[in-house]
Amino acid sequence: MTSQADKAVLLNSLHVPGTPLIVTNVWDAVTARIVAAAPGVKAIATASHSVSFAHGVDDGEGLSVDQALETARIVSDAVDLPVSVDFERGYARDAAGVQHNVERLIAAGAVGLNFEDSTGDPAAPMFPLEEQVGRVAAVRAAGIATGIPVVINARVDALVRGEDWAGMVTRANAYLAAGADVVFVLGLRDEDSVAKAIAEIDGRVSVVSNPTSVPLRRLAELGVSRVSFGPGTLGLALAHLQAAATQLTALGEYPAELGFSY
Repeated sequence: MTSQADKAVLLNSLHVPGTPLIVTNVWDAVTARIVAAAPGVKAIATASHSVSFAHGVDDGEGLSVDQALETARIVSDAVDLPVSVDFERGYARDAAGVQHNVERLIAAGAVGLNFEDSTGDPAAPMFPLEEQVGRVAAVRAAGIATGIPVVINARVDALVRGEDWAGMVTRANAYLAAGADVVFVLGLRDEDSVAKAIAEIDGRVSVVSNPTSVPLRRLAELGVSRVSFGPGTLGLALAHLQAAATQLTALGEYPAELGFSY
């Protein structure tokens, strides 16, 4: 058995510029196991949107912290691979509350987390920079307190929440200086913006992708360190399920996947 600390070290080491960690996001035990069994998969990551929708609530901390922690435990217990959890905003505004909740997340088995800097408040969509830096530092403090070097994928929402490019870069570098391992930049929509971000950010960069994004091989060539797909993988699964239901209801052929063994 690999220790939790070893899994955290492994997860961090998998974020390699040019050879990015690809995480096909999951939302429960069975999806975690299925993805973990796929050739080449090295780590598991949840998506808060998918977890929330599976619970019948909206994304954006529609889950209670206890529900989020229980999902983290279920997914972590289901696989032997390192697990990173989309922990949204940490389910607390103040740094002390963030640290407490992240310590609980680590106790649930997670060795990494996504951590957002958007507030969910349309009137003030982003945490002030100084406040968010303190919150990122609190996540790092949770790792120190537990002895688990939890991998912080600090999300930077500036470009999709009305801030400019310079503000995004300032935030990204400040989060890295506060203890983040990787910065997860939303809003990098083309090759030029990806390349510019990698050049101006003083650390590793992760992105979220979909069929309209820069191709995966090109993202690797540009130096991205991690690629995820957010709720897109839930959409993929649900689209196939709905198509199968349509075909079966119409007395059509049995879809070959109906015989899939898990």
